[in-house]
This record gives sequence, C-alpha cells and structure tokens, in this order.
Amino acid sequence: MRLFNAWEMGQDQTKQQIEKGLHLYQSNQTEKALRVWMRVLEKSADPAGRFRVLGCLITAHAEMGRYKDMLKFAVVQIDTARELEDPDYLTESYLNLARSNEKLCEFQKAISYCKTCLNMQGTAVSLQLNGQVSLSMGNAFLGLSIFQKALECFEKALRYAHNNDDKMLECRVCCSLGSFYAQIKDYEKALFFPCKAAELVNDYGKGWSLKYRAMSQYHMAVAYRKLGRLADAMDCCEESMKIALQHGDRPLQALCLLCFADIHRSRRDVQTAFPRYDSSMSIMTEIGNRLGLVQVLLGVTKCWMIQKELDKALESIEKAQELAEGLGNKLGLLKLHCLCERIYRTKGQQRELRDHVVKFHECVEEMELYCGMCGESIGEKNNQLQALPCSHFFHLKCLQSDGTRGCPNCRRLSVKPGYV
Repeated sequence: MRLFNAWEMGQDQTKQQIEKGLHLYQSNQTEKALRVWMRVLEKSADPAGRFRVLGCLITAHAEMGRYKDMLKFAVVQIDTARELEDPDYLTESYLNLARSNEKLCEFQKAISYCKTCLNMQGTAVSLQLNGQVSLSMGNAFLGLSIFQKALECFEKALRYAHNNDDKMLECRVCCSLGSFYAQIKDYEKALFFPCKAAELVNDYGKGWSLKYRAMSQYHMAVAYRKLGRLADAMDCCEESMKIALQHGDRPLQALCLLCFADIHRSRRDVQTAFPRYDSSMSIMTEIGNRLGLVQVLLGVTKCWMIQKELDKALESIEKAQELAEGLGNKLGLLKLHCLCERIYRTKGQQRELRDHVVKFHECVEEMELYCGMCGESIGEKNNQLQALPCSHFFHLKCLQSDGTRGCPNCRRLSVKPGYV
C-alpha cells in the first residue's frame, strides 16, 4: 500500500512540474521551462508523464529550430510509447518522429514514418491525429516537389480538420496550401489560403499561441511580394518578425529575413538585400534548414544577376544545386536550370545553354508541371489553377472552356472541384 501511494505521489509531482514548465514556456521563459522538463525526464518514474514531458520538449525544440534535439527526444519518446504498450502513444510518437525528419529536410524518412502512423490500428484518439499526419506528409511531398501527392495529403488534412472542427489544424493546412500555390505560381490562391488562416486566428484564436498569427502573416507576405504588392508584403513580414523575435522562433526569423531580402531585391535594392540574405543563411545553416538555404541562394543568385556579376551568380548556383540534389527538391533544380539558361544565353555559351534547356524540360516532365488540357507549362508565370478531386490540377480557363466531366490525366470522373 505504501508503494502504491508513493507511485501516485510520483504521478502528481510529475503532472505539477509539467504544468509549471508549460506556464513558464507560455510566459516566454523558455530556458527555465526546459530545465523544469529535463528534471522531470530525469527523475519521474511515471512512463505516461515521461511521454507527455517528451512531447513538450519536442514542441519547444521545434519552435526554437533545434531540430536535431527534437529528433533525439522523438526517438526516446518512441521507446517510452513501446514501454506503455498503447497504440495511441505509439502513433503520436511516430508522428513526432516524422515531423522531426520533415524539419531536418529528410523528406523520404518523414513520409515513411507518416505511413507507419496511418497503418497503425489505434483508437479514436489515433484517428484524430491522422489530419496532422496527412499535413506532415503533404509538407514532405512538397519538399520533394511531388505536387499531386502533396495536394492530395493537404486535401485529406483539410477534410479531417473540417470533420473534427479542428480550427488549429485548418489554420496550419491553409498556410501549407499558401506555400503550395506560391510554388506553382497561382498567386491569388497563394494569398487566399493564408488570408483564410488569418481569419481563423482572428475568429477562434483567442487562446492560441501567437505563432499561428505569425505563420499566417509570413505566408501572406510571401504572396503579396509575388503579386508585386511590396508595401503590404513588408507590413505582414514585419508583424511576423516581431512575434518571431518575441518568442525566440529562430526558424520563422530566418524565413522573415529571407522574405525581407526578397522584397528589397524586388525593389532592385540589392545592397539592402544582401545582408538580409546573409543573416537568413546563417540561421538556416544553424538550424539545418537545407531547403531554406536553397531559397536563399536562389535570391543571392538573382542579386548577382541584377549586378551583372554572372560568375558570382554561377558560384551561388553551384552551391544551391548541390543542396537541391541532396534533398531531391526538383523545383529548386528547375529554377536553377532556368537561371543558368539566362546566364549562358547572355554569355553566348551555346553548349552550356542547350544542356540546361534540356535539363529544365526534363524537370518539367518529371514533376508533371504542365496542363493536361492545353499542354502549356504550369509554374512558369502567374496563372489561376484549379484542382480536381483526384488532385490533378489544370489552368482554370482550360477547365471552364472544356466542360469535361473527367480528368484528362487519370480519367477519373470529376463532378465538382476538390477542396482546394
């Protein structure tokens, strides 16, 4: 009986300390919160409490950009879940492992762990996580430029969010959809979805973390810049950066610095853009965001091209190409081949020019970045697109003029447009 009471006491103390850490974390006393949680991890004999505190540590390290530590805690959490012998705990731990690999740009591993989650036979609690699993898988497919599968995952995540009235998940999916459409250059949708996320924050986010507002403002800034609305882009990016600085959100700080640099480059102010690219690159390197580094190097390349420093532009391209190939990011490679094409045309180097033209078209074919109705490429310029329920997407004008009830790519019947 005395042992039972001691066990209960351990559980109560564990719970109290976890809550103490959460209060500190929400008050922006992050390092103090981490110390409290690490003490719990070292001293608690309660497996369920250890599992919960590991979840807190994983979330905190993700938001700080300490992705390698995030991965380390995710691996420990899986061992704890196996000790508990509960499929719900195991599903959650594999989701955290998938997210850790997604953040570290290990996209194939992230997809594999997401599939493990979806194959587990858990209870209703596990099923509720499927929306988050689909979102993480969609982000990983997007990192690999596998657009149809990414869109399919985002649609599933959105469906889970709607069915479970999960506004936080819906907000996160809308931000990912904003990124998706920014990449394939439907800038109206790239703005629509983060604006929808911002609406969700305003309507339902009173008790939410400010990171949701910061995230939606950042994605709005990206879309505004693409649309040429640079003053609006700057306003949104400044608001996002302010929150990121307040909360020590290093990943978001890096993204905002990249966006600021892109805005200045769009104004042809390369002298102001360069130091912001440098600052972004420094944080991206520190946290291990290799996909972000590709984006930074693309921006730096374009600045060198504005200054007609073509050899320096080619040096940046070489670094970016090595990273993009290592990640399997096909869209990054396509953009690099496009820039090389412009540079070698200017230099009059016909053999190199032809080589990059061929590689550019190979990337287009591999990513299926063309409209199955008119045959023209998608993602070359701003165009309104529409996805069908099968997640194949086409020029909106082609779908409207054709009047077909089936998808030209897979022949699946199409009665109505998909969610997105």
